[in-house]
Amino acid sequence: MLNITDTRIRILEGNNSKLKAVASITIDNCFAVHDIKIIEGNDGIFIAMPSRKASDGMFKDIAHPINHDAREFVKSTILDAYRKAIEEI
Repeated sequence: MLNITDTRIRILEGNNSKLKAVASITIDNCFAVHDIKIIEGNDGIFIAMPSRKASDGMFKDIAHPINHDAREFVKSTILDAYRKAIEEI
């Protein structure tokens, strides 16, 4: 299973937009994923994996979990770290 060895949260203070923070994770002390967005949506907070705009105008993920269990683990780890960072402000 996936082992996230480091999670870093950069809170965007004074921000009235839906983008609340940006996260980076390190997997097994050897692979980093940066620019994971933490967004406040209509149904609550969620993460968006790093992406880029394709020539057709659609955004495509650059890096993302392959299965549901991995995605839920990444999401819960990041959102737990985000909530903890908010409490420390």
